[in-house]
Amino acid sequence: MSRLRVESFTLSLDGFGAGPHQDLNNPLGVGGTQLHGWAMSTRTFQKAVFGSDGGATEGVDEAFAARGFRNIGAWIMGRNMFGPVRGPWPDESWRGWWGENPVYHVPVFVLTHHARAPLVMEGGTTFHFVTDGIEAALARARDAAQGKDVRLGGGVDIIRQYLRQRLIDEMHIAVSPVLLGSGERLFDGVDLPALGYACTRHEASALATHLIITRQ
Repeated sequence: MSRLRVESFTLSLDGFGAGPHQDLNNPLGVGGTQLHGWAMSTRTFQKAVFGSDGGATEGVDEAFAARGFRNIGAWIMGRNMFGPVRGPWPDESWRGWWGENPVYHVPVFVLTHHARAPLVMEGGTTFHFVTDGIEAALARARDAAQGKDVRLGGGVDIIRQYLRQRLIDEMHIAVSPVLLGSGERLFDGVDLPALGYACTRHEASALATHLIITRQ
């Protein structure tokens, strides 16, 4: 069976995975963008977002960024990661943060309480809006992945929901040397050892400490 993986999810030193007050101008919350300096410099990020790898770095950070796209056949994300619109969809004008050719290139399953028709984008990405819970989204994503792994993109609350049900097989967490002071803490109310998770690898670069947490 395909695995459910969290990849390149970055935390601040004080444990926040996003800053407060997410909106159109602050998609990662206030201060959240500074968490991701390690990723923004990598060849994988530069190519995926800007279509160029000019000036991009190699090394530890690139190795972890690149592994996040290997053997991925589908994604799951929460509605907050898809966009800032709250409540019932007023219309279908919001099409994501990423333009008409998003970085995913596979089916993406967006957890929401409000139904919406699938959104077909360029490059092989189709956003499917799932209203019947995390397990239903995972079942649909695994079916769409056709034997490949499913990547869980977040945000914080969605990852916690999957963790509490022991549905995540492996997490790559990058800890950035940044203090946010407030925002959303990833592991609040989650007892990882009691759930059977352990840190199985750790490696540092100049910009982040990379941790692999595995369900035992």
